[in-house]
Amino acid sequence: MPEIGDILYDLSTLGEPVTGQFSHRLNRFVALAEVAGEKVRVHVADTGRLEEILTPGRTLWLLKNRPGMKTAYTLLAARMEEGWVLVNTRLHAPVARRAIELGVLGFVPHTVRNEVRFGDSRFDYLADDTFVELKGCSLVQRSHCRFPNAPTTRGVRHLRELMAAKAAGHGAILLIMALRPCDCFEPHPERDEAFRHTFYEALENGVEFRGFFVRIENRQLLYDGELRQCETDRPIPV
Repeated sequence: MPEIGDILYDLSTLGEPVTGQFSHRLNRFVALAEVAGEKVRVHVADTGRLEEILTPGRTLWLLKNRPGMKTAYTLLAARMEEGWVLVNTRLHAPVARRAIELGVLGFVPHTVRNEVRFGDSRFDYLADDTFVELKGCSLVQRSHCRFPNAPTTRGVRHLRELMAAKAAGHGAILLIMALRPCDCFEPHPERDEAFRHTFYEALENGVEFRGFFVRIENRQLLYDGELRQCETDRPIPV
């Protein structure tokens, strides 16, 4: 396993962030923020609700976009009570890949490939002969990390595809990357009943759960320990 404090990604390679304050979201991909007294358009590279994070006045880290783009900045992170929190899904893949290379799946793979097809499906990674689907989790309620924060037919499909890979003789892992501190992970008990049922069905059919925390410190994304599954009641099969 990785050790707490292992570097997963160096954010300084992206350039010097600019500090701004969140105003409001125009749509899923664009928000308004204030930088040096000026209202600017910001690309939000995370389509989740982010209702706990993107609140009026929230301090943000923004990356300046190149000239000619529709937005002036791209959102990188938000300042929460526990510190800076990553808010950019484009970085999830390289961060998780490094964690996988360090052994977050319970083994150190000889090879790791990104975006690998299985039948008509595509998984985030193939680590040796284990298919891995990654989900980033930024919603914390009652000290539990919860996913999804909105209905996700895509997430349900991914779980069923992992079950199919397992049935075909491959390893299959759902990997949750927790972006904020919490006690444990559970599928959201209210926001997507289909995902919740399918999550537990996948576990019963041999799909493994793995999870880990990340934190930002000195403009680096660090491994911050293992995320465990909550000991909550499972839904009654239908």
